[in-house]
Amino acid sequence: MIVTVFRSRLQDPHSDDYQRTAARMSELARTMPGYLSHKGFVAEDGERVTIVEFADEASQRQWALHAEHVAAKLQGRKAFYSEYKLQVCQLLRESRLDAPAAAAPDTGA
Repeated sequence: MIVTVFRSRLQDPHSDDYQRTAARMSELARTMPGYLSHKGFVAEDGERVTIVEFADEASQRQWALHAEHVAAKLQGRKAFYSEYKLQVCQLLRESRLDAPAAAAPDTGA
């Protein structure tokens, strides 16, 4: 699995153009072969983090080079972001717990 971590700060967090572009990129990413998931978070200090998962490097690269995504990245550098950092990482290990609700501890309530 390939994990992309995109950290950024917006010039204008309330930009309608940014919101439209972000929504379109979210929609488009979901249609890409090898796409697994993505989620975005905003910290109290305004930093935004998006985590994107693709099945393999070829799929992630196809997304990175998609013409509409390339245009959106250019627009982001020109108009949306005051700063950003992009990291593309290969998953080395994964551990998870998917406990069913019935297994939740008894709180004695």
